[in-house]
Order: sequence, then structure tokens, then C-alpha cells
Amino acid sequence: MRDRDHGQDGAGQGEPEAPGRLTAAALGVGRLGERATLVQFSTAFCRPCAATRRVLADVAAMVGGVAHVEIDAESRLGLVRGLGITATPTVLVLDAAGREVRRAAGQPRRADVIAALGAAIDAERPAGDGGGAAG
Repeated sequence: MRDRDHGQDGAGQGEPEAPGRLTAAALGVGRLGERATLVQFSTAFCRPCAATRRVLADVAAMVGGVAHVEIDAESRLGLVRGLGITATPTVLVLDAAGREVRRAAGQPRRADVIAALGAAIDAERPAGDGGGAAG
């Protein structure tokens, strides 16, 4: 998964409400995770999407405060175009504020998803926080 400086400011349907941030409403989902969100763009006939769904759901279940949401790319073309999604599956890793921290197209490896989540969660940690275990 690669770093992503997401600073789109378009005003099309389903695009971010504030530059660089995605909200639950913009994505058309009930809620985002308290610590991070794994956003999966899929299509009905995408074979790797099912495997990606399993990996992301498993990782989200392992890490407290992380949500996995899946978006049907075909029914959300405005959002897909606005975010520059060109293939499925595509996974966006959002930090707690809805900023895109990582993006990957294709089926991700579990280890890469966990590393990307670490980066998203660390992005929200205040300066000077030793990074100790949260409980």
C-alpha cells in the first residue's frame, strides 16, 4: 500500500465534503471507525474482491476501533471518479479524521493491511505520545 496525499477539492456528487477528508455521508455508509477505516471498492464480478473482503473484515475484527466498509463501485460512479478509483478491488485506509493515509489496488496481503492501519492510527497520535498500548 502506498502513501497518499489526498487533496481533492472537486464538487461532484459523493466527493469529499472537505479537501482531503472523507465522511461517512460522502461514502454513503453508516459510520467510520473510531481509530481507522478500511474502505473497499468492489464490483459484483470481481473475483479478488471476495478475498479482499475476508482479509479486511478479519483485520478490522482484530483491531479495536477499526471499521471495514465496502462500496459497490458500479452504483457509486461519481464517488469512484472523484477519488480516482480505476480498478477493483481498491482499498483506502482512512485515519480517524477521514484522511486517506494509504491506497492499494488489487488484493492486499494481510501484513500490508496491518502495516497501513498502524500508519493510520499513528497519524492520529499526538506529538509526544510514546505510542504505548491503548487499552
